[in-house]
Amino acid sequence: MKTLPFFLVLFAFFNLHAQNTANSFEKYPVFSECEDVAIDDLEGCFTSTFQNFVFNNFKVPQVVSDEDYKGSMTVFFEVDKTGAFKLLYADAIYQELKDEAKKVFDSLPKIKPATYNGEPAYVQFTMPITIPLRAPGLPATETKQTQENTADDSTITTLKNEYDAIEKMPYENEEYTSGINIPLSHRTYSMFDAALNRVGQNNHTAQKPFLYSEVNKYHNFETENQKLLKNKTSWFGRKLFNEHMVQLKTKDFWFTLDPGVDLQVGRDTDAEINTYNNTRLVYAQGGIGKQLNFFAVVYESQGRFAGYFNRYAESIKADGGNPAIIPGRGIAKGFNEDAYDYPVATGHVSYTPSKWFNVQLGHGKQFLGDGYRSLLLSDNASPYPFFKLNTTVWKLKYTNTWMSLRDVRPEATEERTFRTKFIANHYLSYNITKRLNIGLFETVIWDNRNDRGFDFNYINPVIFYRAIEFSTGSRTGNALIGLTGKYKFTDRVNTYSQLIIDEFSSGDIFGGEKSWKNKLGYQVGAKYYDAFGVKGLYLQGEYNSIRPYTYSHNTIVLNYGHNNQSLAHTLGANLSEFIAIARYQKGRWYGDVKVIIAKRGLEFETPGAETAYYGGDIYGDEDLRPLDTGVEIGQGNTTDFFHTELQAGYLINPATNLKIYGSVIYRDFKPLENTDISFENQTTWINFGIRTDLFNWYYDF
Repeated sequence: MKTLPFFLVLFAFFNLHAQNTANSFEKYPVFSECEDVAIDDLEGCFTSTFQNFVFNNFKVPQVVSDEDYKGSMTVFFEVDKTGAFKLLYADAIYQELKDEAKKVFDSLPKIKPATYNGEPAYVQFTMPITIPLRAPGLPATETKQTQENTADDSTITTLKNEYDAIEKMPYENEEYTSGINIPLSHRTYSMFDAALNRVGQNNHTAQKPFLYSEVNKYHNFETENQKLLKNKTSWFGRKLFNEHMVQLKTKDFWFTLDPGVDLQVGRDTDAEINTYNNTRLVYAQGGIGKQLNFFAVVYESQGRFAGYFNRYAESIKADGGNPAIIPGRGIAKGFNEDAYDYPVATGHVSYTPSKWFNVQLGHGKQFLGDGYRSLLLSDNASPYPFFKLNTTVWKLKYTNTWMSLRDVRPEATEERTFRTKFIANHYLSYNITKRLNIGLFETVIWDNRNDRGFDFNYINPVIFYRAIEFSTGSRTGNALIGLTGKYKFTDRVNTYSQLIIDEFSSGDIFGGEKSWKNKLGYQVGAKYYDAFGVKGLYLQGEYNSIRPYTYSHNTIVLNYGHNNQSLAHTLGANLSEFIAIARYQKGRWYGDVKVIIAKRGLEFETPGAETAYYGGDIYGDEDLRPLDTGVEIGQGNTTDFFHTELQAGYLINPATNLKIYGSVIYRDFKPLENTDISFENQTTWINFGIRTDLFNWYYDF
């Protein structure tokens, strides 16, 4: 199959390049003038025919000529499966230029569409147009530079007017083509998941969060959000329903600034607790040039939650006297008599030096996988500092991440300072065929004992971590490996899977004695888009199974955790779980239903007590295990767990992801034996809120 690099046309008038990735279609669209051209020459014939049509039909508006504008505009368009041209987006300083571009595209003839594997396929292009127009083939007029205006007084005068010369330009949603991370939100990601999973696309969907520029190739944010915009002309109406609060753009810089909230009021009807969350936030994002982008958000929050949520938050509290860690957020201090105060700050700087590389430095979360849960790395725990390198080439995407984490248990605290530990991981995603993807994962954890600090043995992005672990001492680090797979049956149905191996001992795994060293977990799932022909209906089913003692370690600080929370599955280990999710979106309205049925093996006493450890709490002491063989999922304080959530809401502003919603949670928790924090209870939690959706809340534990 012929690959399609960015196509640089040797005309100074404009250049044209396709938005599809390499190998994403087999044959260019064909104008009638090109029907007798050899297939290897179709690309050039299409380009030259298209360029000449635009040059001959594009009329520069009078206002552009009157103001002697010299610059450029950009059009983004597609040729669909019927061969029709469609202008998706035009970027220009004058509205008249956009209107003229639309007229030209409306007059283009229908042609033979592109084909992939012999079937009609759509293809998208970007075309910058130089203003004033120049005929294809003519070189740009060189600007003559004279030395007459280089006198000192002239230079000084120019510099004195430097401030006034800074030109403010209209903001045109630059974030959608930027290298900024799309905030991790299952609801948000479901809106473009179908677009990313069409058969034949050479993209990678496991490494999250995604960049806007990655997703925009397949899901045009500008076009989709245009469908949601309200006809508001007042400043207040535009800012509330359509736009960022502050929008600024110059030639080399763009910036947005927004206030936000996460305000919730509700009631746990069983525990008779009035619940609330009061989060005020402000977030900024922007870009300097084309390659450097940034995003930052600061949260100030107070809250009180349902009874089971509060009990768990307090059970994982950090050493030092603070009463709780809010799951997924961070350490909380007391607020009033029965609530929590928990500040959070996240953000990142993203640098994209070329189409092959993206480098990020930030404080936030990562996620690896295509499922609702991840057995490799999820966004379950509190935010942490990270450095990440993404490399995308051919059919591969290779992600390296280095993280700094904390163990906040009293046993790990030294001189009032939490123990630092580090993680390095890499994940290689490979598209074997247009339908099949596999992924290879490896991670290693080590701590700061003996002032070891960050071990530069792990800075090599292609090293095998387990070999390094052995060379530095097998008890000084903890290595895990994993395997993932995804298969696209059709554009609307795909399946995915994960396998995590924490302690690879072939004799124990295949010995048939159910050894405690058989520390494995697996996931299988499926997704169905536009289910049963209902546009906007998304269905997902997922099964997770994790054996006891997975993610734990004989040196507890080296477990797969951060801030007393699991870095992988929300429920830890020693569990089997089935999840069913339905999501529906129509315009700005949406609705979600989630049902979880699980069997869990908890501990019999409050964590920290000197008693048998059955492998559910990843912070347990493996030396206290009661069995070496015969270990089974659900052992210990066997608990039947049922959780369901129903949420419906309305998207107030698609630019800021501000939404209003109502939700109902029902939870049934039945352990074999009641303990201080794990006892039989049922919860019905009714909640109403308005929130800027920038992260995932997990209530299903």
